[in-house]
Amino acid sequence: MRALVRNAAAAATALALLLTGCGGGDNGDADGKVTLRFQSLAWQKESVDINKQLVKEWNAAHPDIHVEYVQGSWDSVHDQLLTSFEGGEAPDIIHDASDDLADFAYGGYLADLRPLLPDALTEGIPRNSWETATFDGGVYGVPFLQEPRVLIANTRILKESGVRIPTPERPWSWTEFRQVTKELTGKGRYGVAWPLKEPVSVTLNLGLSAGGELFHRGADGKVTVAMGEGDQVVPGTIHDQVNTDHSAARTALGMGGGDTLPGFFGGKYAMVPLGFSYRQQIVEQAPKGFEWTVLPAPAGRDGLAQGVSPQTLSVAEDSPHKKEAVEFIDFLLRPPNMVRLAKGDWMLPTGTEALADPSLHTADRGWATGAALAGALRSAPAQSVRGYPEWKDKVATPAFQEYYSGAIDAAELKKRLVADGNRVLARYQR
Repeated sequence: MRALVRNAAAAATALALLLTGCGGGDNGDADGKVTLRFQSLAWQKESVDINKQLVKEWNAAHPDIHVEYVQGSWDSVHDQLLTSFEGGEAPDIIHDASDDLADFAYGGYLADLRPLLPDALTEGIPRNSWETATFDGGVYGVPFLQEPRVLIANTRILKESGVRIPTPERPWSWTEFRQVTKELTGKGRYGVAWPLKEPVSVTLNLGLSAGGELFHRGADGKVTVAMGEGDQVVPGTIHDQVNTDHSAARTALGMGGGDTLPGFFGGKYAMVPLGFSYRQQIVEQAPKGFEWTVLPAPAGRDGLAQGVSPQTLSVAEDSPHKKEAVEFIDFLLRPPNMVRLAKGDWMLPTGTEALADPSLHTADRGWATGAALAGALRSAPAQSVRGYPEWKDKVATPAFQEYYSGAIDAAELKKRLVADGNRVLARYQR
């Protein structure tokens, strides 16, 4: 899910959304006018403004199909949606992330969009992106914004160190990356700070570059956890940077991405692996004269591949106006509008035509580096795994946290992820 979220009162948000009557009923006026409720999770002012402006433009052009903008929150969206689905009060159009869709899709709460999607929209988004929202052959969301993980680096420290500067064409390998962080470490400074308050998606998504899979689907359709050599590259690198090389800050392990920025600005960390959208916070918060650059994440045997969970737009199965809801989604995601949404969220559009927009290929603020990584983005490993949220919260998160801190070794990490993980997943696949 999107890395950048603001703390909100989750219960209050869910209650407010329910009290507004998000969805349900006929959603039609006596005069035949259709009313659709669009729950957006945009939270940055720039992004909220663009979403509201697009809703305004739609309403002006479609007097018989009125869209109401409803503000949601990333902090509470899963529980809020589950409550609204079960209560028959779901929004018609749902903004979420693809890694949150599986249980809703399998539970019958989301509409299969295949019969409704216009050809231009279907063909304009690559297959790799559609796979992130495909479950059991059905398509339950339109992926529209995606965020690679990149290295944000202090330009001055890099130049003074003399290390080779990686590019998307010649990235660092994971072995070279480990060596570089040792070279960048000095008195009062770490080569890297890994903000791993939420360690699972970071580890799994970057692990694709090294050939990691972790989740394996058998011929019977059931998923099991198995930890191979490729799955150990990324966690092993992070563990050794923290515990062996001391080139990664131990104190950063419990931080969120934004928590590392003061130390980064102060020269305490030479690099921080962050989601692409964090560039906005850096632009807004960096002290005057601070120079920074965007570098590609390290590459493994599968190159720059990394998993992503794009932001998605879905339609509630209970919505009485699915056709009109998809028409609005199609409008919202026309290439020029998708570019506006991407720039407002400082992310990359999934659409091929939108991604080709020249404004997303400038050297300014790292846009070109991000755009160069788009072709390597893949569906996150856990995308269609039922029971993944429980596995992540109860098994993987504490296991990775203990491993990265040095409290357990690699053998114990593997035992927990596999043995304990398969017991969790088995309950969802009976």
